[in-house]
Amino acid sequence: MGFRLSKIYTRTGDKGETGLGDGRRVPKDHPRIEAIGEVDSLNSQLGVLLAGLAEQRLDELSEVLAPCQHRLFDLGGELAMPAYQALNNAEVERLETAIDRWNEELGPLENFILPSGSLLIAQAHVCRSLARSAERRCQQLNSVEPLAGVGLAYINRLSDLLFVAARLIARRQGVAEVLWQAAAKP
Repeated sequence: MGFRLSKIYTRTGDKGETGLGDGRRVPKDHPRIEAIGEVDSLNSQLGVLLAGLAEQRLDELSEVLAPCQHRLFDLGGELAMPAYQALNNAEVERLETAIDRWNEELGPLENFILPSGSLLIAQAHVCRSLARSAERRCQQLNSVEPLAGVGLAYINRLSDLLFVAARLIARRQGVAEVLWQAAAKP
């Protein structure tokens, strides 16, 4: 294994800047750091989802989603080291294959659904919404410093996968999807 952290605090960020893998120092609110932070938040919440899936023994979902934590770490690496490319199109295709397989079982969505029904369903939707937020932050960065590779496509597809996963969790748990009800018109 390569580089290891022997000391957690460095004091180099105490004045509101942080270092990137290419040696640059940028403000902690730089679009690149914002994108890294959103990807990190998603990865942490995905860990909560995976723990819940393990408790419920929903192994099929875990097998597809567990590698996503590693790929999100790869994406964070790409964001921290702009010349580094870890993700490839095969990962995007892996997510698309799972989406298609799960969607075939679920059938078409006939109404909007709420992020509700069980704790695990809601957690999958938390992850989905964080994936959308990470995608927006990555796109903000892309408009300032164009991103190479498939990171934007990967995070977009991951949010789609998490939406379908929430629906599949509902099915596996035998929980009816909570359908949106429009407000009564005055």
